[in-house]
Amino acid sequence: MAGLIKREDVEAVREKCRIEDIVGEQVTLKTAGVGSMKGLCPFHDEKTPSFHVRPQVGRWHCFGCNEGGDVISFVQKMDGLGFTEAVEYLAGRVGIQIRYEEGTQRPDEAPGRRQRLLEAHRVAAAYYQEQLNSPEAETARRFLTERSFTAADAAHFGIGYAPKGWDNLYRALRQKGFTDQELLIGGLMSQGNRGVYDRFRGRLVWPIREVTGDTIGFGARRLYDDDQGPKYLNTPETPLYKKSHVLYGIDLAKREIAKNKRVVVVEGYTDVMAAHLSGVTTAVATCGTAFGSDHVRFVRRLLGDMNTGGGVRLAGGGSQGGEIIFTFDGDAAGQKAAMRAFGEDQKFYAQTFVAVEPSGMDPCDLRMNKGPQAVQALVDGRQPLFEFVIKTTLKDYNLDTAEGRVGALRACAPIVASIRDNALRPEYTRLLTGWLGVDSDSVSRAVAYAVKDGRSGASGVSAGRPAASGSGAGVSGAATQDVAESSFGISRPDLRDPVARLEKQTLEVILQLPHAVFAQVVDSLPSEAFVVPAWRAVYEAIRAAGGLAQAHQMEVGDWITLVLDQAIEPVQVLINELAVSPLPEDRSEAIDAYAQGITRAFLDMGITRQIGDVKSRLRRSDPTTDPVGYEAIYRALLELEAQRRILRQEQMD
Repeated sequence: MAGLIKREDVEAVREKCRIEDIVGEQVTLKTAGVGSMKGLCPFHDEKTPSFHVRPQVGRWHCFGCNEGGDVISFVQKMDGLGFTEAVEYLAGRVGIQIRYEEGTQRPDEAPGRRQRLLEAHRVAAAYYQEQLNSPEAETARRFLTERSFTAADAAHFGIGYAPKGWDNLYRALRQKGFTDQELLIGGLMSQGNRGVYDRFRGRLVWPIREVTGDTIGFGARRLYDDDQGPKYLNTPETPLYKKSHVLYGIDLAKREIAKNKRVVVVEGYTDVMAAHLSGVTTAVATCGTAFGSDHVRFVRRLLGDMNTGGGVRLAGGGSQGGEIIFTFDGDAAGQKAAMRAFGEDQKFYAQTFVAVEPSGMDPCDLRMNKGPQAVQALVDGRQPLFEFVIKTTLKDYNLDTAEGRVGALRACAPIVASIRDNALRPEYTRLLTGWLGVDSDSVSRAVAYAVKDGRSGASGVSAGRPAASGSGAGVSGAATQDVAESSFGISRPDLRDPVARLEKQTLEVILQLPHAVFAQVVDSLPSEAFVVPAWRAVYEAIRAAGGLAQAHQMEVGDWITLVLDQAIEPVQVLINELAVSPLPEDRSEAIDAYAQGITRAFLDMGITRQIGDVKSRLRRSDPTTDPVGYEAIYRALLELEAQRRILRQEQMD
């Protein structure tokens, strides 16, 4: 784990990475007024563009799905990266050397070593791909053809061939200037009594890429009978390749996963290929290891499920976390794998399902024998993981006998008890009653006892919503309105209200065009000048950041960041939205006049409100019993009306 990246380096990355360029690689952006661009949101389906980018302030916001942030958060959400990884990725693009609080480099990496290892893997992947067309690779090509994969399919997935010789790749990489140490550290070579030699020989090779698309390892399949090695041989653990962290196909699936909120987990490289070629473009596979907790955390990021608590929802629950679908063979090994997935399921805040092919065919076989539509049908025919685990457990008992039914109840009651969703557990209690064919009271008592006893048949799966969420490092995604209301008492203003609308427009220009607004006038306003609670919270963050007097000394992007730092998370969402909202004036020469006009209208509204309050006080006062007090109120009224006349005269001029 790297130390914390120095704040000044993070800011340098934000400043040097042009948000319109990074976003523009994924979204077709068009001009939408002065300093604003828009396009179709990459995070949800839409036909009318609601995704806006403000290059000047370095921020983006989608007014359809309410996601937003800066250039770092965009890369995080788009590529499923953590904050540190996103900063490192962007820093590499613009040539910034990252420093860490706990040292000058990542503790596990020498300066520049990671880039050298990635380059070696890039060269190796290109070499293997080239060798797939060689005469020696006929067996490899036949392997693919027999499984209905074309040359174009192989090229799409970057498949290659490792020649039989001991040093073919070694010589190619040495000619490129890589050292023996680099090749051994990267796992491309092995060390024997006779020296360094190619790790992969005479095998079909799949490049294993991280989410950014960089190759970090390889998976190689045995092709020849005289190969005494395992059927599949993967890259060993290296500074780049951690098998418990990587998922094959994630580079191709990541954007569809983020967009469709669905991950389909299959068991092998050819299964991933078959799924993608059948239209299931969110398929991924583990690389020589079981689907574990590190994979869980990674997938949750891709799904946009950043909550720290666990939890799962079934079909129809409307989970914001998305769907996890495990596909397994119908044999005993496949069912065992599904049961293992149940153990990890408590980590997911998502709807979790299992898709099992009864005849035992994996997605690759299914595509070959029954066509692409069969693979799609397999995924569409998924069943909730809770249901699968219970029914799989029931198969171990003879339900035609009293002893079998009692044994099955004892085994399944703890599984149902592990569902902590108080609304969902009774439903599965009812279903278990029907599957067992026993009276409902017996099942209810058994489940209640298991709940009280604290027993769990599978690691205590939770179907409830986490009590709290963590934003982690960096800029979080947009908080949902219900979280904002329940946790902080802030509700989204109704913009049909003209007061709320004008207050919003005022905050937009204060944030986006601070240099066009008179600092002394705005900074002198009390918080109560904003009557809408949400907008008042934003203004209080502006005041905490030093107000417009501070903004006039800064770049606009830095000003927005400073204001964000002063706000709690739900208010940060509103600030980001206000900072990105397109302004109605589309002519640069008129934008300052628009900002000043909005500010004057807001001040006019405030003065008019005060005049109404003073008039009310004046009507309630008695000049005969308190002439001094009456006179003071009357003078205050005259002063306010004079201020309003001057303000309106300036607006006319």
